[in-house]
Amino acid sequence: MVNVIWVGLILIAIIYSLLTGQVDTINNGILTHATSGVNLILEMMPLIVLWTGIMKIAEKSGLLQVFAKALNPILRRLFPSLPRNHKALGYIASNIGANMLGLGSAATPFGLKAMDELQKDNPKKSEATEAMITFLVLNTGGVTLIPTTVIALRIMHGSANPTEIIITSILATAVSSISGLVLDYFIRRRKRK
Repeated sequence: MVNVIWVGLILIAIIYSLLTGQVDTINNGILTHATSGVNLILEMMPLIVLWTGIMKIAEKSGLLQVFAKALNPILRRLFPSLPRNHKALGYIASNIGANMLGLGSAATPFGLKAMDELQKDNPKKSEATEAMITFLVLNTGGVTLIPTTVIALRIMHGSANPTEIIITSILATAVSSISGLVLDYFIRRRKRK
């Protein structure tokens, strides 16, 4: 559906530029912004590779398992339907850790592995389980303590104080996480009745 919306918006822009005689503006915009997009990717790639590598080292060294054990009391309450040592809990903890550091790109592989593990236990493969929905809510609204990627972007674009967003990021993501988890809890509870 999103692809259809994007194609529609692009077609509207092209038709509008043809009707108003601003084809040069569209051409210049495409070339300029394509170059900007490639430059952004090239600037962000080292940061993404670095943090993905660090997360992989943490996974191989067992540090993520230690983090998962530290989070286990919280995760047990959030995911009561999962067995105590379910493999997905380690991936969920890793995803939470990466998101706390503002490393969405490094968190994605852990999130995909967690969903894959949760899907293995799903009796109805075409429907999401309660644990899958809770993880999606937790991942989407995840608390970010240090928005590393956003800080890096602010540095690249010449921000005078790139770290000034830390407090607001913590507040915004904490509110979104708590709101999402409370809503998830009440919907789950209501569904059971």
